[in-house]
Amino acid sequence: MTKAAVVILAGTESHADVGRLVNGLEAAKEFAETDGDEVELIFDGAGTQWIPELEDEESDYHELYQAVRDDAAACDFCAGAFGVEDAVNETGVVTLDDHDGHPSVRSLVGDDYEVITF
Repeated sequence: MTKAAVVILAGTESHADVGRLVNGLEAAKEFAETDGDEVELIFDGAGTQWIPELEDEESDYHELYQAVRDDAAACDFCAGAFGVEDAVNETGVVTLDDHDGHPSVRSLVGDDYEVITF
């Protein structure tokens, strides 16, 4: 059994950012599809900007996102800082604020998750 926390930090501004997003979603999907594995997909920092885009059925990556959406969460502080707080809240994606308004990476490590950032 493997426990992985895939953290999407890449914003929406460049082709390289899209590449990191897609690689992160693919990694999360691989863990989600493997029996016995556990995955947490966390959109943090500028990565929170992706959630409203990925929720759009017209997005090129909507289907890939849907494959892991049930495992997704977003940083509460960063959603506000990057101007997508209302849009994230409308999606119903869980927001995390365990450590000063941010997800607790320490808790993930303490729970034996491998933390992978994109």
